[in-house]
Amino acid sequence: MVLVGSTAPASAQPAPVRFGDHLTVVVEKAGGGVDGRYVLSCHPDGGNHPRVSEACELLDRETVYGRDLFAPVPDGSLCTMQYGGPATAHVTGTWAGRPVDARFGRGNGCEIARWDRLVPLLPGVRQWRGAGG
Repeated sequence: MVLVGSTAPASAQPAPVRFGDHLTVVVEKAGGGVDGRYVLSCHPDGGNHPRVSEACELLDRETVYGRDLFAPVPDGSLCTMQYGGPATAHVTGTWAGRPVDARFGRGNGCEIARWDRLVPLLPGVRQWRGAGG
């Protein structure tokens, strides 16, 4: 395909540009040495996140336009009453051209599943056994 008004062949046309996606992930109380503030950039990949390539690949694979990848658990959801531990994460930045400001916890089965769906953006957290467990 040649752009209207262009004399260059299709192979010489620039690829569509996807502006760099940039997220900051702050993890607390996850244990195992994973607490901290991590920066993740995708398109091109970079930052100090411990699993840049895997996190970018996961986010690309899970992104569906028109659906908020970082949406909270819907109000009224029926969730198992299990506790996944005190870990929290706060993700801010821009993904797929949209602002992100999402908080994650592991206070019930729905929140645990929401967190686990975004591993390796968020750290894998072992099942929490509480004090003495």
